[in-house]
Amino acid sequence: MNNWYSNYLPGWANRWLAPPRPVNPYRAIRPAYENSADADAILTVLNADLCLEENNDEHKTDHFYAAKEALIVRRGDPFRLRIHFNRSFNPTRDAISFIFTVADDAKPSPGHGTLVGLVPRDGIDYLGDPLEWAAGIESHEDTVLTVLIKPAVTCPVTEWKLDIDTKLLTDGSKTFSIPLPIYVLFNPWCPDDQVYMADYDKRKEYVMHDTTLIWRGSYNRMRPSVWKLGQFERHVLECSIKLLGTVGRIPPAYRGDPVRVARALSAAVNSVDDDGVILGNWSEDFSGGTAPTKWIGSTEILQQFYKTQKPVKFGQCWNFSGVLTTIARTLGIPSRIVTCYSAAHDTQGSLTVDIFIDQNNKKLDAETTDSIWNYHVWNEVWMQRPDLGIGPYGGYGGWQAVDATPQEPSDSMYRVGPASVVAVKNGEILRPFDCGFVYSEVNADKVYWRYNGPYQPIKLLRKDTLAIGHLISTKAVLKWERDDITDTYKYEEKTDEERNTMLKALKQSQNAFSRYYLNDSFNEVEFDMSLKDDIKIGESFTVIVKITNKSKDNVHVASGQLNCDAVLYTGISGEEVKTMPFEIELKPEMSEFVRMEVQFEEYFRKLTSQAAFNISCAAKVKGTEYEYYAQDDFRVRKPDIKFTFQGKIISQQAVDVIVRLTNPLPIPLKKGLFYIEGPGIEKAMRFKIAEIPVGGTAASTFKYVPPYAGRGTLLAKFNCKELDDVDGYIHYEIEPRPEDVINNGTHRSHNIIRRRTDVIA
Repeated sequence: MNNWYSNYLPGWANRWLAPPRPVNPYRAIRPAYENSADADAILTVLNADLCLEENNDEHKTDHFYAAKEALIVRRGDPFRLRIHFNRSFNPTRDAISFIFTVADDAKPSPGHGTLVGLVPRDGIDYLGDPLEWAAGIESHEDTVLTVLIKPAVTCPVTEWKLDIDTKLLTDGSKTFSIPLPIYVLFNPWCPDDQVYMADYDKRKEYVMHDTTLIWRGSYNRMRPSVWKLGQFERHVLECSIKLLGTVGRIPPAYRGDPVRVARALSAAVNSVDDDGVILGNWSEDFSGGTAPTKWIGSTEILQQFYKTQKPVKFGQCWNFSGVLTTIARTLGIPSRIVTCYSAAHDTQGSLTVDIFIDQNNKKLDAETTDSIWNYHVWNEVWMQRPDLGIGPYGGYGGWQAVDATPQEPSDSMYRVGPASVVAVKNGEILRPFDCGFVYSEVNADKVYWRYNGPYQPIKLLRKDTLAIGHLISTKAVLKWERDDITDTYKYEEKTDEERNTMLKALKQSQNAFSRYYLNDSFNEVEFDMSLKDDIKIGESFTVIVKITNKSKDNVHVASGQLNCDAVLYTGISGEEVKTMPFEIELKPEMSEFVRMEVQFEEYFRKLTSQAAFNISCAAKVKGTEYEYYAQDDFRVRKPDIKFTFQGKIISQQAVDVIVRLTNPLPIPLKKGLFYIEGPGIEKAMRFKIAEIPVGGTAASTFKYVPPYAGRGTLLAKFNCKELDDVDGYIHYEIEPRPEDVINNGTHRSHNIIRRRTDVIA
């Protein structure tokens, strides 16, 4: 058993089956006590020891910065309280009760579960039903009484206050208020909690790990970035708890419902509607704030919000997702970050992404609000879904998609989820919450239309059933590599299951569709557009279109143009980089190639912050009605930042670290800035770099003090005007201090050190 009290209580696993043994306060009073000198003195609490170190350790909360001055426990499991009285406690004439109230509830009440009164039972072999709060006396030694208190497994996740009431059964009473806050969190270790996660390694990854990977880039050039979640850092717990009641506006009575909490957080993390944590900005102008690409973790964002109570500027989808993951793990809800490449934004609820092409072969952004993002990042949170019941595919528990990026309003607020991933995969788009929107993100059909003017019929150019929802990715459990979870969201492409699910979803949609019809049957000419994937920023690249005449007898002429546009990762076009028209004669059963080379000098000044392009080809075959249109996403690769440790890495001992970056551009980098974060670094370190010449390498050295033994991760980001959003990271093992190692390598405070190693591993 994982519960610490199993060491003290034989048969505790069957505690729910044992009969209660409540204290009987009306037993006969012993004459010896009646005659004692303090018989008439009211029992008074002199001090109440919350046993912070052992409780926070056993509830897996000792990593929290707040654990130094607060009790942090997980519901459904008991914690220990040691009470010191002015005299010996006599259960035959002294009464004691524990009064818990939600700290920010103006009118706490038992009916709402925000006021709880407990009279301790005599003994701890039975602490009541999991749905009930309970307390039991563990030991009584003279003036010290030790009790175990178990919060109900459904109780509100929030800050609680505790008052201890004592009285003589005959007359008189006193109250002692615990001065320290008590935070009660969700409990993924407890089988009775709705967020219970049975797998040990997954709990370690999705609750305890404070650093993760976020995949960005494009499907043909995936880029992992490290994100410091920092759920244990200073003020993060306090901010997360407060957020539920202020921005999230969840009444105290409902803060124990993980479905309601997750839905509220998806709205509270963005600033639309409610002045939430982050203000979104998808332009290239970030004056007055921090560019989204410059953040390397959630800690600084949440600390700034906690201090100012104003939205932090600025964020984009991966920032929203990183912060939501931090808050969820802080509260005890298992959570992970998910990236979907070529993610659809279907605002019409049509389950298709409609792309309109004008007579000049340019995409009409104004004619449709549907778009395709190079990648989109959201969250999954783990919980059971009793509110959804049982469907044709079983229950809807497990991973639930939650998205804090403000894209579309849901129930009049910008939020998404929690949407059962099981429901999404099976096309149950009407299931709450927002399953239809998530289904479109991963499995919409992409349809190209020729738009010839407001009074002309549109023409179907091409239907692409494979364009949306590529390489859905998350960090692997306890590994620094990618885990492909595409099959959890959709059936394999080109299978009957996938098409049947799409048809089922379309039938549930309220949109009437008659636009699915076939293009002309002409198929003698075939186009294939390609480009080399691994291009470093600073290098030139070439777009190649292979055109094949499959006819044995006919000569064809193909004409059209290639376009290269700078593009935001959301699919919104920026400046045009280059356009090249072509016309080529195709002899029977022959292939020809059209090549467009794009030089560094042509794209550099037009490049957006994430170095992404949209490459497209529009063509016609003369003498036929056939038209071809294709587009693809592409990005150039940025360099990596490298770390070097100058000596052994030992807990609580300083070590020199060197961080390096080589300039990949054919121009100097000026006025650069390194940002460094990692375990034990309370505030991100910054190092200025005046200039990195062409081919040169910049290096900065700093002293780093690892806070604990185990595994750690240092993160770095570099930004300058010529080259921004460059990052790197290093994982390392931290050895314990020699004085912490005794008996041939056995750790002192063995349980604490072992758990910390588990957390960071």
